[in-house]
Amino acid sequence: MKFRNKIITFSAAVVLLGCTAIAAAPFGGDDSVDYAKDLWALMVKHNLAGKDAIMTRPYTGMPPHGMILELLEQKVTLHDVTGELVVKRNYGGDGLMIGDVINSPDKYLQAITVMFRREAGYDSDNNDWFYAKYAPDGSLMNNPKGMALAGRVAKGMPTGCIACHQGAEGGDFIFNHDRYK
Repeated sequence: MKFRNKIITFSAAVVLLGCTAIAAAPFGGDDSVDYAKDLWALMVKHNLAGKDAIMTRPYTGMPPHGMILELLEQKVTLHDVTGELVVKRNYGGDGLMIGDVINSPDKYLQAITVMFRREAGYDSDNNDWFYAKYAPDGSLMNNPKGMALAGRVAKGMPTGCIACHQGAEGGDFIFNHDRYK
């Protein structure tokens, strides 16, 4: 009986530690999800997402974002913070070509990934970027563990948004240009 109680106690401790780790994660919490919802609404208002979204010239991309991409950048204000907003539309499909996306973007749109530079101090280690990954309908996508991809996504992890974007030249976390050179 004592051995069984130790197993139950150990199992409960593991569950509690797991819940604590998830609750303490730098992304996917209620605040990040709410902020991401407000950011989506702002993008729709500015025609950067949604049914009336501005379309730019698609280009050949690469994983993890997609084989065909579109990129939009704009300064926007959300919750009294004006920051850079980077919107990347991620398209995919077998044998997908740029012309396919131009002719039927809704058919091939798989995700919309976003970076928004928040207020100073939000995440000083990572240039204060807020990350989010949306489905085409604006709902947040989840990682394999079920956590919403919004906030300081994968902070401190060897792979993910922050780990990848830290490698951008010039220290700006953006690959398509180098603002600080």
